[in-house]
Amino acid sequence: MPRRNRVDPFGDLHAVPWRGMFTGNRGCLVDDERDLVRHHRGNLWITCVTSYRDWRSPLDEPGHWTPLFFLDDAVALAAGHRPCGLCRRDDYHSYQAALTVGLRADRPIPAAEQNRLLASERLIRGRGLERAGDRKTWSEGISKLPDGTVIVEDDVPLMILGDRLLEFAFTGWKSPRVRPVRSSVEVLTPPTSVVALRHGFHPRLHDSIRHVS
Repeated sequence: MPRRNRVDPFGDLHAVPWRGMFTGNRGCLVDDERDLVRHHRGNLWITCVTSYRDWRSPLDEPGHWTPLFFLDDAVALAAGHRPCGLCRRDDYHSYQAALTVGLRADRPIPAAEQNRLLASERLIRGRGLERAGDRKTWSEGISKLPDGTVIVEDDVPLMILGDRLLEFAFTGWKSPRVRPVRSSVEVLTPPTSVVALRHGFHPRLHDSIRHVS
């Protein structure tokens, strides 16, 4: 039976068979009996590679960070995570550089500041086992949004990719539809990560994008 540790673009946790490209964490989510009891702990929400050196991490160890799994970067960014600065060092520096340029900062924006910005943009409430209704969204003209951004239409997460919108599934991106030319949309990806996407961060996307047309 799969554990409830697969993350959708809203940041909610599900028990499904498919793990995706990345792991990551948002703190220890289990109690002393190894039961899932919280949505997150703290504001360090990162996305990691599934294999790094020979390190092994328990899936439900009390007092230890709880591994989560993401289809790809677009899902992880939409859920409010950023690349890890250790196991994804190049991606982290790319994200940091793009964010620094986009926010016109006079120095590289440190991880702690990235965490603070993302934490302020993710959730309406900050405790408990949050659900999709607790997510903050924002409005923007779709023509201004970069590839890799996830928007929401009728509660369905859709990723922008070129002239298409691709529907999220845990098995991969599917059901392409034409991207409208002019409209204001509800955006799920936090503004900070949209800035990074707009200014040069290239998300690592699931191979399913190669099979949709």
